[in-house]
Amino acid sequence: MKIVEAKVIVCCPGRNFVTVKITTEDGVSGLGDATLNGRELAVASYLSEHILPLLKGRDARRIEDTWQYLYKGAYWRRGPVTMSAIAAVDTALWDIKAKTANVPLYQLLGGASRDAVLVYGHASGSDIEETVKAVATYVQLGYKAIRAQSSIPGLNNTYGVGHGGMHYEPAEKDAPPENQWFTEHYLNFVPQLFARLRKEFGPDLQLLHDVHHRLTPIEAARLGKELEPSHLFWLEDPVPAELQESFRIIRQHTTTPLAVGEVFNSIYDCQTLIQEQLIDYIRASVVHAGGITHLRKIATLAEIYHVRTGSHGATDLSPVCMAAALHFDLSIHNFGIQEYMRHTAETDAVFPHSYTFENGHMHPGEAPGLGVEIDESLAARYPYQRAYLPINRKLDGTLHSW
Repeated sequence: MKIVEAKVIVCCPGRNFVTVKITTEDGVSGLGDATLNGRELAVASYLSEHILPLLKGRDARRIEDTWQYLYKGAYWRRGPVTMSAIAAVDTALWDIKAKTANVPLYQLLGGASRDAVLVYGHASGSDIEETVKAVATYVQLGYKAIRAQSSIPGLNNTYGVGHGGMHYEPAEKDAPPENQWFTEHYLNFVPQLFARLRKEFGPDLQLLHDVHHRLTPIEAARLGKELEPSHLFWLEDPVPAELQESFRIIRQHTTTPLAVGEVFNSIYDCQTLIQEQLIDYIRASVVHAGGITHLRKIATLAEIYHVRTGSHGATDLSPVCMAAALHFDLSIHNFGIQEYMRHTAETDAVFPHSYTFENGHMHPGEAPGLGVEIDESLAARYPYQRAYLPINRKLDGTLHSW
């Protein structure tokens, strides 16, 4: 089953996506997501100029060998551009393999470990009361788990607070927008937000919160401790995780569950965190962590140490990646939860898919392969538009983690 064609498709049905399409001599095609928000064309170029020319003539069935060939064969390994490119090829090959077997992908990954995949949505508001209303909307839609974010009094903009509707996309055209940050405002405000949410919705609703890498270890420890009465499902990305050891300090001071990993590229980014049980959920995604092949290895390591998965699933990942994540989630034993942000109608039209949402859970569907296709003629109507994620500055002008 030789590969005869491999190409990159870049489109922008509301936001930019990079898709790889691989076709075999048997006429079977597979899709992979290679989107890296704010740096899409870097991955597209890496694929077009370096990776895809190597695929023609290779056996599409040799997925592990192809993964190692692209990873070890490059010498300069890892990094978000390289790993996103490898992930796209890997996912497309799994799609082909499952289509050839005429089964949904999760059946090739060991079959279903559960009936459906628990997901969480994003609720936000300009203040506490608006966030309460947003959470109530998600509850009405059937969500059992909800991430809550709110604007912080005294700051001009806050991460995670959308501008109407469910299709939050922080990237903006022309130049990176600048947000403000003041840690004390944030630390004083967030416990009030979750105390109010618990009062309104009771103890059973699963509540999550994303710090987005903005605190020091001891600040994160303080926040986790003060949030303990609110019983969060998790506190996400409390500190920048380049220094994995920093989670030791947080762990010493709070029992609030910790989640991290959406910016991780490989198993080595989370090895210490998992082996020392410094986190409770690993959030690496299919597209940024080298594809299904490598993410399964991360999950296997995590399972030994009682760490569960909680894969990134924002709208900067296409429906191709969402489908791949759902097949992965359904198959592994130590699944925890899946992030789910709904795409726009335009995106769903470009990427018709078989996955579904019902009663707070999702299922990838029973279509062969991933269960996602791409309408290339429709995609061509949405050309790439350069956009940048925001940057963050403290009130004194110091650049800070966004």
